[in-house]
Amino acid sequence: MGDLVTYVGHATILIEVDGARVLTDPILSGRDAHLRRHGGAVEVDSLGRLDAVLVSHAHLDHLHAASLRQLAAKRPQPTLVIPRGLHRHVAKLGFDHVVELTAGEAIEIAGVPITATPADHDTRRHPFGPPAEALGYLIGHPGRQTYFAGDTDVFPEMATLAAELDTALLPVWGWGPTLGPGHLDPKGAAEALQLLQPRLAIPIHWGTLFPFALDRLRGKAPLLSDPPHEFAREAARLAPQVDVRVLQPGEATPLPAPR
Repeated sequence: MGDLVTYVGHATILIEVDGARVLTDPILSGRDAHLRRHGGAVEVDSLGRLDAVLVSHAHLDHLHAASLRQLAAKRPQPTLVIPRGLHRHVAKLGFDHVVELTAGEAIEIAGVPITATPADHDTRRHPFGPPAEALGYLIGHPGRQTYFAGDTDVFPEMATLAAELDTALLPVWGWGPTLGPGHLDPKGAAEALQLLQPRLAIPIHWGTLFPFALDRLRGKAPLLSDPPHEFAREAARLAPQVDVRVLQPGEATPLPAPR
C-alpha cells in the first residue's frame, strides 16, 4: 500500500510516508476527565507498528499521559518527539528514547526527516503552569512534505514553512462550543491555505471530543459535524486550487503522488 494519512480523531493522525509510520498528539481513551470520545476508545494494537510519536504542545488533549503510557508499552517502542521544555511531563511515561526539538530543528525517523515548525498557541499545561514551546511538524523530504499544524492561529511565517508543500493537516475546531485564542476556525484554516499553498488539505481537530456535561444538548450535533464542511466551503472560495478531503474519524486517504 502507498503513503497514507489516517484521521484517527481530534489531533491524532497516523501518517505513513516513505516507509515511516508516525502518530501525532495521541488521545485514545473513550473518556478523559470531562470529555467523551465519540466512537469509543481506540485500541493501541489497531495502530500497528509506529516509528515515532509526535507531541505538539502540553495541553491535556494533545499531551495525553494515559495514551502515551500505552504507546510506550508497544514493541518495538516508538521514539517520542516533544517540544523543548516538556521532558519533565513525559519522564515517567516509559519511553526509552525521547527527543526534544525547538522550531527549526529536525530529526530523522526511519529515514524520513521530521522538522519542528513554529505555532501561535499558548502552551501552559495548567492555567498557572510554566509555559513551553508549541510546535507543528513537517514530515517527509523536501518537496514531499506533510505539515501537521498542532494547535495554532494563522501566522505570516506559514508562507515560508515549506516549498511545494504536499499536504496540510489543519485544525478547524476544538472540543467544545467555543474556541479560545490561538486556534483555527474554518475560515482561519482556509486563510492559512492561502499562505501554505499545499496540494491537499485535510481538516482535523473536530468531531471527536465533546464535554460530557453538554453531551445531551440538542445543539451539539452541528459542532461535531459542521466545521470541516464549513472549512471546505471557505477553502473553495479562498484557495480553490487546493484539494480538500474531509475524513471521518478512522478514515484514511492516500497522500498525493510524488511530484
